[in-house]
Amino acid sequence: MAWVYLIIAGLFEIVWAYFMKQSEGFTRLWPSVATIGFMIVSFALLSQAMKVLPMGTAYVIWTGIGAVGAFVVGVVLLGESLTLWRVLAALLVVAGLVIFRLAPGGSSH
Repeated sequence: MAWVYLIIAGLFEIVWAYFMKQSEGFTRLWPSVATIGFMIVSFALLSQAMKVLPMGTAYVIWTGIGAVGAFVVGVVLLGESLTLWRVLAALLVVAGLVIFRLAPGGSSH
């Protein structure tokens, strides 16, 4: 169940990053409220995952999901640039996440 919590926490990180961008530096009320709400849920789920998973593993996976997901959302929804170098960088993050997950000691205490 810890991995499910962690993946959902990472997805919520993507959502709060999107709303943070929409908040325009926390100057718009509802996107700001959404940012904080999704942050709380994301952190709560991450903390549940960390009850079972090693801190380093959980944190790296959580931030990786958020980073790559925010990149994709930026390109798809916000019209941010899609260049070969940016795609390569995102793929390297994904490769790092896979290696981290498969590494000995990466899935439990």
